[in-house]
Formats: sequence, C-alpha cells, structure tokens
Amino acid sequence: MFINPAFFRRIARGSKPLHHHFSWSQGRALSTSVEQTPESTTPALAALRERLANGGPTLSDFLTGSLVEEPYSVDVGTKKNPLPKPKWMKAAVPGGDKYTAIKAKLRELNLHTVCEEAKCPNLGECWSGGETGTATATIMILGDTCTRGCRFCAVKTSRTPPPPDPNEPTNVAEAIVSWGLDYVVLTSVDRDDLPDQGSGHFAETVQKLKQLKPRMLVEALVPDFQGNSDCVQKVATSGLDVFAHNIETVEELQRVVRDHRANFNQSLEVLKMAKTYSPPGVLTKTSVMLGCGETPAQVIETMKKVREAGVDVITFGQYMRPTKRHMAVSEYVTPEAFEKYRQLGMEMGFRYVASGPMVRSSYKAGEFYIKAMIEDDRKKASSSSI
Repeated sequence: MFINPAFFRRIARGSKPLHHHFSWSQGRALSTSVEQTPESTTPALAALRERLANGGPTLSDFLTGSLVEEPYSVDVGTKKNPLPKPKWMKAAVPGGDKYTAIKAKLRELNLHTVCEEAKCPNLGECWSGGETGTATATIMILGDTCTRGCRFCAVKTSRTPPPPDPNEPTNVAEAIVSWGLDYVVLTSVDRDDLPDQGSGHFAETVQKLKQLKPRMLVEALVPDFQGNSDCVQKVATSGLDVFAHNIETVEELQRVVRDHRANFNQSLEVLKMAKTYSPPGVLTKTSVMLGCGETPAQVIETMKKVREAGVDVITFGQYMRPTKRHMAVSEYVTPEAFEKYRQLGMEMGFRYVASGPMVRSSYKAGEFYIKAMIEDDRKKASSSSI
C-alpha cells in the first residue's frame, strides 16, 4: 500500500488529527521517532528498551499487533453533516436503589458531584457498584463554580465564585460514610481566588473522612494549585490513599484544550512533588483524553514523560463534547486502539492502566483494581514488618 510521505511528516510535526486514516500497522514511522529519544532513568523503561535491544519485539511490532489492518479511529463527520456516534459510545441510563439514594442525599445536603456537573456517561454504573460491587462517587468540593475556563469542561465559571462552605468537609464526610462507599474520589473546581487555592479545604475533608471511616480509600483529584509546593504538600500529607492530578491532553495541545493558566510542565511538577511529599504507599495518578486532535506519537511520548515523573496509574478515555459551546471532538478512537495504549502503558512500568472509550479519570472499574492494589501493598508491608 502506498502512503504519501507527507502523511509521515505530519506525524513527525505532531500536527492535527489523523482521524481514521491512521492504523496501527503504520506504526513503523512512529517507532522511529519514539525509540530515538534519550535514555530514561526509569528502571521499567530502561528494562523495556534493553529487551528491545536484545532482539525482542520492536515498538513497531507492538503497534502493529497483527497483520490485519485495524483502524485507529472513526470520523465524526462535519459540522453540517455530523456522523452518528459509534456503537461503543452508547452509555447506560442511570438507575437503581443505590443511585437513587445517593442522588437524594446529595440534594438534601447541597453537595455536588463532578459525575453530574461534567455529565459523565458512567454515573449510573459507578454509583450503583456495577459488576465489581465497588460503589464509588466523585464528590466535587469548594463549590460548583470554577475560576478557569477549559474548553472541554461543562462546569460553570466565574472570576469571583462564592466563598467555600465551611461546613462542607463535615457534611461531605458524614454523607459519604452513610452511603457505604468503599472508595471515594474528592475533586474540586479551580479556586485561584483563594489564598491557599482550596488545599486546606481538601486536606480537612480527607482527614474528617478518615476519622469517621479509617478503612475507606480516599482519592483526591486536585487542580494544579498553580504549582505551589505548600498546597501540594498539604494535600499529599493529609492521609489520602491516591493523589491524582490530570494532565488532560498531550503536551502539544495544552493551550488548545486547557485554560491558559494550566500547562504540561506545571502539571508534571505537581505529580512529582506529590510523589516526594506523600508517605510510602500513596499512589499517584493522572488521566488523558483522546480524540482532541492528538497524534499517536504524541500520546506515546506523553506516556513516557508521565512515567518518568514517577506516576503509578494512568487512564485514557474518549473526549466527549458536553455541549455545542465546547471544543469539538476530532475523532472517535477505537476500543482496539485504547487496548494498545493499555498494553504499552503496562510495558512502560505503570502499575495500572485503565484505557477505553468510556473510561474517565475517576472510574469505578479502575478504582476496583486500585483498591485491590492498595490492600495488597498493605498486606505485604504488614507481613514484612513482622
């Protein structure tokens, strides 16, 4: 099959969407640029490169996977003639007793969840517990109004949002404990207007949760705190189990996708600081949206940089446009392509990779495995200390 050389030049430049034109069997062009990067000091990445150098399968072999052509993505159509979403993007309608109970309690206590505010397609599955039985919810603290305006996000924005509710940490902790959740994710809007950017509020909420239910696993999905190390340290040492901060997209698309006050290097530094400040056993985690116009080469390079920052867990999901006022979807990445990224992430040394069209940064299925991972780590630490 003849492929125009200009196609590969677009990959090398990291330019805009390849859409459905890219397939994994064209990965040889990608592997050249990816494998020629400087040596990493990360042991898992170094071991992977050593295996490749000793005659193991090359990255292009990995990307190819098989001799059968597999499309990387499907087109979204045009503004005037949009194409229907692929079948794998259909979400189940929320329902069930636990879902109903959680929603009623949220309204009663005037609490917010990012599940609702961001119109997450997995809301019903997570709140009900789904197949794993691990019921989870993502509670949004510090109000429902953000000081930033990212192009992908449905949360409302303002330069001067209302002040935080001082009773919120107690209300959140008591509500969550009453729901019988096994794993909770606390997240927030950005609060650039506050002196500590909300880090103290985060830490207090975590501490109150742990006082009421010490065995509950708590993940804090935090903003970048403008890279302030004091804010990061306050949350990282609050008693949480997982420190999460999302880089959201590849380095090349940061200014296109995120608010201008956010950037790739600042987010990486936050994750590095969290790993430094957190006590042993705390995991770090980040998430990347696909379908924003990134190339596979950019995704792979981003994965390498994130792993080299010491991040333990990474998730990949399909970007979904919340309203017509938000950034358009560039392409729908196939489930097979998401699976390739999952396999490559595990080869790079991530402890866990959740990757699929419907995966979100706080996702029930992923939290089930993270919960098991943390519990296993603690059992091993306990037995080794005897």
